[in-house]
Amino acid sequence: MLRRLYDWMMDKAAHRHATRWLFLFAFAEASFFPIPPHPLLGLMCLARPEKALRYGIITTFASVLGGLCGYALGYFAYDTIGEPLLRTLGLWDSFPAAACYLREYGAEIILIKGATPIPFKLLTLTAGFIHMNLVSFILASIASRAFQFMLVGFLFWKFGAPIKAFIEKYLALLSAAFAIAVVGGFIAFAYFSGGAANASDACSAATHATIA
Repeated sequence: MLRRLYDWMMDKAAHRHATRWLFLFAFAEASFFPIPPHPLLGLMCLARPEKALRYGIITTFASVLGGLCGYALGYFAYDTIGEPLLRTLGLWDSFPAAACYLREYGAEIILIKGATPIPFKLLTLTAGFIHMNLVSFILASIASRAFQFMLVGFLFWKFGAPIKAFIEKYLALLSAAFAIAVVGGFIAFAYFSGGAANASDACSAATHATIA
């Protein structure tokens, strides 16, 4: 079953409209959509390693644009759209801590957390809500998103065929490793949102967020 799913996704990743879907997923995920673009990006790079850098650029560009959309939602429509969206996505409890971290550390948090499993949309909506400096937000978003997506593109462009052969040979083991990584991402997310009982900084215990 795992092999059939892999082959099916590889076929879709090589579809003639796959680039459009990649752009759409990357844009939407940065502001309101729960599914990240990473799986599609990886599979498209597997299917066409020679285009991996191009795919990384497209994903980075779309994600930054989507981040600006999330920023605008937080800035102009937090009460009517931002808050209900955070609640729907299950990110509401993490919002006060995110606002505190962004207010205290600014672009550094986007640079660090934007390249981790922490939902990027949480950072973009929160940055808009606290009225973070727009130039700093854009530059930090470009850096963090480019690091994540362009790294994938470069690796597949440089080592595409060997990587593809390795994945196909050890598909089951890599799937298990990916599952472990996902669990680790949730643990990191819990820590960021204040889930770690021994967290020492004040932001981890924040329960209320304000603009100023």
